Amino acid sequence: MLVDSSEFLEEIAATLVGLHLVAAAMNGIAAWRGLRAGGGARLRAGAWLAFAALFTLFAIWAGQHTPPGLPDTIKTAIDAALGPVTLFFGSLAALTVLYLGREFFVRPWVGWCLGNAAMLFFNLSLADPHFAQTVLKPDNVPIVAMIFLLGYFLWLGTAQAVENDRRLRQGQGPREKDFAEKTLVWPDLVYIELICMVALSAVLIVWALVVRAPLEQPANPSLTPNPSKAPWYFVGLQEMLVFFDPAMAGVVLPTLIILGLALIPFLDFKTEGSGYYSIAGRRFGYLVFMFGFLQLWILLILVGTFFRGPNWSFFGLYEPRDPHRMPLFQNVNLAELFWTSLLGRAVPRPMADGGLARFTAILWREIAGIAVLLVYFLGIPLVLGRTLMRRYLANMGKARFTAMVLLLMMMLALPIKMILRWTCHLSYVVNMPEYSIYF
Repeated sequence: MLVDSSEFLEEIAATLVGLHLVAAAMNGIAAWRGLRAGGGARLRAGAWLAFAALFTLFAIWAGQHTPPGLPDTIKTAIDAALGPVTLFFGSLAALTVLYLGREFFVRPWVGWCLGNAAMLFFNLSLADPHFAQTVLKPDNVPIVAMIFLLGYFLWLGTAQAVENDRRLRQGQGPREKDFAEKTLVWPDLVYIELICMVALSAVLIVWALVVRAPLEQPANPSLTPNPSKAPWYFVGLQEMLVFFDPAMAGVVLPTLIILGLALIPFLDFKTEGSGYYSIAGRRFGYLVFMFGFLQLWILLILVGTFFRGPNWSFFGLYEPRDPHRMPLFQNVNLAELFWTSLLGRAVPRPMADGGLARFTAILWREIAGIAVLLVYFLGIPLVLGRTLMRRYLANMGKARFTAMVLLLMMMLALPIKMILRWTCHLSYVVNMPEYSIYF
């Protein structure tokens, strides 16, 4: 385990020097382009030069084994604030702010400032041994790179959508209409693919030379890693296992979420936004997809990768991964809360013999959970169809509307169950182990 010592600083120095110099070079290129463009871009070029000088200075300090880092008070405050509930609602609030202020955030200079802030935070955090131990694992390095790539392409797609919405408000067509000229597969597309293939091969070669392969000892059934994590593309499903039964978390929910996201273009009755980037034309579909993709999939991957430590406990970014730390299991079922906490009675127990009487007793024990599920999956869609989503029902028809609402309710069941688990320690709404039914 890495410790905050001269040995750690020597080990991390080369990585920090390289990252600071990359950030400095990127800002230097941005400043050069701003100076060439002239006008208002020259004023911003001064800011990019300042960033380049700052990152260069940090690279020099890192090369002398005295890298700058975040103050301990800030790291402690971040760790104290980053609980599961605050992380979920904080990321949701951030996405809401970015959506409402998208016309401001898609400006190139604002996006570049956000990128600089992200690089500065990441580079300063790497001076912490516990943060570095987590993010610099060979398995996690590609995920860190994908975070920055995901942020860039989300910004790029949003910028194109905002520009198209502005053009449509002014009575112009989307930018995609300007590209009416056909491009031949040969030679244009093939040349582009060839160049991309060569560039990607070069990147992979450099990657293989710089980053050590994450090879471990042969598997030993008597010595299980702690924690034992799935690959990054399955760690989101592994995170769902904390809140749902394995069959529900590993099969039912992922299938319905992916199916629901894929069916959005076919269920949404609007014709605007087809064939070009747009948010205003497909606002409902855009919000549903972004929530499902970012909040219910990417966030779970990040939590499972960077915040889950030994014994699958939740750790802050700068906390030491203590293998002796055990999570507090205080989970209860809804039947226990209903019969014991609310009514002050013992939970009904079914008869030992089988038959209809036993089945009826089990249903009576789980009556509260069954009622909640009926209201959630039947009552709420019925109310929505008569109130807030009346227009959708009229335009889509009962079949499409019912399919869309049920898929949405199933997708929303995941964050609702997560919040109930974190706040009320609720394990299952309906728990029928006699019939292998858990929800």
